[in-house]
Amino acid sequence: MEVILKKNVDKLGYANEVVTVKPGYGRNFLIPQGYAVLATASAKKAHAEIMKQKAHKESKMLAEAQELATKLEALTVTIATKAGENGKIFGSVNTVQLSEALKKAGFDIDRKSLKIKEEPIKEVGTFEAEANLHKGVKPVFKFEVIGE
Repeated sequence: MEVILKKNVDKLGYANEVVTVKPGYGRNFLIPQGYAVLATASAKKAHAEIMKQKAHKESKMLAEAQELATKLEALTVTIATKAGENGKIFGSVNTVQLSEALKKAGFDIDRKSLKIKEEPIKEVGTFEAEANLHKGVKPVFKFEVIGE
């Protein structure tokens, strides 16, 4: 079964991509949730026209994402959290805190596009995360967790 994705779906594809999925997955999950539409002949034709119009915008967005990636790779974000005497954190650090720290640093990146490499983080130290900015642009940057 071929479907046209409306939104980015993790481990499947990006928006406006035509992908082949099993019929049950497409019919019971992707289409009812609004993540995809059935790839009929007329839908493919309309999709091709839309893709022509988006090609120019896509190249501009890719250039912006690459520029943001170079700035992000050079950045080290600091997250302050409550910690015990031996460096253990009360709770854990997740993508929500990382996204908020990036906003303070001037980078507006959604928490869903961030991925912490060594999750869960339950101690003070320096760790790495990956930001999915654009198709093929996934910079890895460092962030530091310090105790208050």
